[in-house]
Amino acid sequence: MDSRSDSGFLNVLIQMGEALQNSGAEIYRVEDTLNRIGYAYGAEEMNVFVITSSIIITMKMPGKDPLTQTRRLKKSGGNDFVKLEELNELSRQICSGRIAVDEFEQQLDQILSTGSSEKMLLLGNVLAAANFAVFYGGSIWDFLFAGLMGAVIWLLETYMEPICLNSVAYQIAASFLSGVGICVVSRIFPILHMDKIMIGDIMLLIPGLMFTNAIRDVLLGDTISASMRLIEALLLAAALALGFFAAIWLVRGLW
Repeated sequence: MDSRSDSGFLNVLIQMGEALQNSGAEIYRVEDTLNRIGYAYGAEEMNVFVITSSIIITMKMPGKDPLTQTRRLKKSGGNDFVKLEELNELSRQICSGRIAVDEFEQQLDQILSTGSSEKMLLLGNVLAAANFAVFYGGSIWDFLFAGLMGAVIWLLETYMEPICLNSVAYQIAASFLSGVGICVVSRIFPILHMDKIMIGDIMLLIPGLMFTNAIRDVLLGDTISASMRLIEALLLAAALALGFFAAIWLVRGLW
């Protein structure tokens, strides 16, 4: 590769790292994957530094000056395991020498252009909320209404999250609105158990994966990334609790 193509490859590589990070990969795995891909395409030296908000890559090809690129990550995490598996499979094929540089960019663009199935996300929300409500002792009516509220949370995530200032603001708004709906309907229909339904829907909003990855980063020595993820997870959990508390307080105060 010439210097221009080296720069283009580095841009694709950093795009790969961003995709891994946004799909839920651990920090050490993002760094390891980018290092392996760089060496697979002939890099003499690779230095990759990743935190939840930034990626910095310095690559040196044989006989050439080092190149460095950095990218600010606006999205700090995600849970797209289908896309994560596709990205991991792509990296395995690259390391085995079966994919050329141009094909790497094409396949990466193809993976990133394939969005998640909205129907599957809706179904997952409904089933997760409904089954958790029953798991914690809810009735069949709690099952049905928790599933309905799971669909409401999916609507909020689809249409309201993109216009919110940040993830904390969305967490407060989503938990408050869904909490008000649960409290009001539970007051109208006493057969429903407000606490069981609320627990089922909380499971859709709680930042469990983010907290788990933060602990794992601590164990692997990535303390900066771990601290950032842990703080964000705690803020989201606090926002979740605040939203539901405000909903319960408001409905009980007015009803």
